[in-house]
Amino acid sequence: MTSAAPPSINATTALLEGAGYVPDRALATVVHLALRMGRPLLLEGEAGVGKTEVARTLAAALGRRLIRLQCYEGLDLSAAAYEWNYAAQMIAIRLAEAAGESDKGTIASDVFSERYLLRRPLLEALAPDAAGPPVLLVDELDRTDEAFEAFLLELLADFQITIPELGTIKAAQPPIIILTSNRTREIHDALKRRCLYHWVDYPSAERELAILRARLPGVPERLSAQIVGFVQALRAEDLFKVPGVAETLDWASALVELDAVALDPALVGDTLGVLLKYQDDIARTDAPRIERLIEVARRSVPAE
Repeated sequence: MTSAAPPSINATTALLEGAGYVPDRALATVVHLALRMGRPLLLEGEAGVGKTEVARTLAAALGRRLIRLQCYEGLDLSAAAYEWNYAAQMIAIRLAEAAGESDKGTIASDVFSERYLLRRPLLEALAPDAAGPPVLLVDELDRTDEAFEAFLLELLADFQITIPELGTIKAAQPPIIILTSNRTREIHDALKRRCLYHWVDYPSAERELAILRARLPGVPERLSAQIVGFVQALRAEDLFKVPGVAETLDWASALVELDAVALDPALVGDTLGVLLKYQDDIARTDAPRIERLIEVARRSVPAE
């Protein structure tokens, strides 16, 4: 594994593929540019298309630490960046007063020092690391609010965080920052301007088959091709939520556990809950539709 940014797009593609991620040319290009230019990368797309996996794969391929901040509604600085160890600070103040220290400025400078600072993911990503700058994953940013986005601007632009009581903490070497969004709401333009951007779409049948083979090499070839053909056809149906690549991989694993060698209507019907996560979608995918989709999948498999 290398700790240096790949010298070319082809080298970036090889780096990702070597760690089990099969990118298309456009994704490999923007990842390459993010690494070479030292810019944060914002990946948007439907859930399950492999956005989070880009960060995991980069960390593994480059031998870097992965620091993940899972976003949620109501996320604030104390959970995302830092907070003070108030209990330890109170003890320190009591001890200082008991020792006869009366200078409030001296006490304040002591209790608001780094030893009382609790580092959360964003601040932790700025700390030096012997293996090299970590990969910081800010996952599902669209779950937070605009106030949190505003806080991120300093980090994304200057790789630093300003703490009012302490000052500015800046990374000696900028971390690799990847943000993801499922686009449940629009991300503010001010944040997008500080990032390179890429929309991660559902893969083509050829690439999805390559992903399946890379991640689950034990799946029989014929079954792999039928799985991809079925999922590709299913995505063209009128569903509330079509399956992503993550569901394709889960379904393939489930079918292998059931010793399947080819798709059949009963097996597909029994395992639809692995692919589809809404009851209305499962109900729409009735026996006649399943048979039709299996036939489409079989036609997509090259003759032996």
